[in-house]
Amino acid sequence: MRILVTGGAGFIGSHLCDRLVAEGHEVIAMDNLVTGSTDNIAHLAGHGRFQFIHHDVTDYIYVPGPLDAVMHLASPASPIDFSRIPIQILKVNSLGTHNALGVAYVKGARFLLASTSEVYGDPLVHPQPESYWGNVNPIGIRGVYDEGKRFSEAITMAYHRIHGVDTRIIRIFNTYGPRMRLEDGRVVPNFVGQALRGQPLTVYGDGSQTRSFCYVSDLVDGMLRLLMCNQTGPVNVGNPEEMCIREFAETINRLTGNQAGIVYKPLPTDDPRIRQPDITRARSLLGWEPQVALEEGLTRAIAYFRSKM
Repeated sequence: MRILVTGGAGFIGSHLCDRLVAEGHEVIAMDNLVTGSTDNIAHLAGHGRFQFIHHDVTDYIYVPGPLDAVMHLASPASPIDFSRIPIQILKVNSLGTHNALGVAYVKGARFLLASTSEVYGDPLVHPQPESYWGNVNPIGIRGVYDEGKRFSEAITMAYHRIHGVDTRIIRIFNTYGPRMRLEDGRVVPNFVGQALRGQPLTVYGDGSQTRSFCYVSDLVDGMLRLLMCNQTGPVNVGNPEEMCIREFAETINRLTGNQAGIVYKPLPTDDPRIRQPDITRARSLLGWEPQVALEEGLTRAIAYFRSKM
């Protein structure tokens, strides 16, 4: 297949490009490098089936030749970005998704949207199935990302219904691994960075809030399975094993040998208290569930961050 990957120089996008190239596909990665980095795809430079285009998808997208699939991953996804570049986040999930869908429509290509568990907001249903409509504050700081992704899902389904575009929607839960930015603002790079510096880990609130951590290779596997199946509506892909943040911090300290302990700070506004995917649909439709154990994945991620520091 010939596949366009928007956000292809990002954390998840670069791992997706690796997998697609390894499986024999021709890949066109597109990224404006606001949060992505060419370092993430430097090893693919010069490969006969890989091309990089430096472009902002909020502007008109032109790709010569046929396309079999468009995989739309472009969007900043870190809490630090919600207050730093909120308008860009809204634009890439509205205008950017519109432009990416337009390419898929013109080329007759299958379209996969990388959505997020953030569409569930601070959920009142636990664990979260795809049928849950969510509990999102549309005017809060996090709303630029949450509502941006909710809009991108809505326009994706509109293109499916009105224009017949063959669409897929993956709702990604907390994912971690190599190539995350060290100053990303998400919990894994935050904790690992502090631990490797010998600092106490900063836990917000009392640490009882929960997350479910999926290693990036497992996520990419689920993404490709979804692309190749016939499911139009959203599918959760994430690790159903829930862990409280306090316990997660203790695990990071143990794996890194950090003796500095934990400090507690006030919980940020609208920070979700619970987050756990119901992956019944992924299991039944895709035959997918995570394979990489948490400590195995964290060991790989810690080694990557240590090399970067």
